Amino acid sequence: MSNTKRLTIAGALVALGVVLSPFSIPVGVARAFPIQHMINVIAGVVLGPLYAVIMAFTTSSIRNMLGTGTLLAFPGSMLGALLAGLAAKHMRGKVAPACVGELIGTGILGALAAYPVAALILGREAALFAFVIPFTVSSFGGAVIAFILLTALLRTGILKEYIGSE
Repeated sequence: MSNTKRLTIAGALVALGVVLSPFSIPVGVARAFPIQHMINVIAGVVLGPLYAVIMAFTTSSIRNMLGTGTLLAFPGSMLGALLAGLAAKHMRGKVAPACVGELIGTGILGALAAYPVAALILGREAALFAFVIPFTVSSFGGAVIAFILLTALLRTGILKEYIGSE
């Protein structure tokens, strides 16, 4: 896939993540934002881990500048995107491992990495595992949406030229 196609897809997915960022659901101490997790999985499968992480950082940055995100979005989305991309890369573009990578990356590792952000930067008191359930709920919703969407697109043949072309 050409760099122009990669940048175009990445830009469109970042824009989608920013435009749909008002659609969030409060879950415990965090907000569930399944669209970002869906985008992480799609980016990981279609574009690979590097693009997925850069896109997660870019989307989180823009959302924070617009006031539709929090600093907690950085560790969760970036670790989820990384693991989704690595799982997809090593499993040759398979969707299910990318979804599991997103769940582990965001739901567990991202949640644990959010603790110091909340405690030190945001000044919020929280237990170490306080973010695990909300982050897992959010990433699960996004992973399910991505699984359904990517599976349908793969069955129609639309994504065949993009999968595994990193």
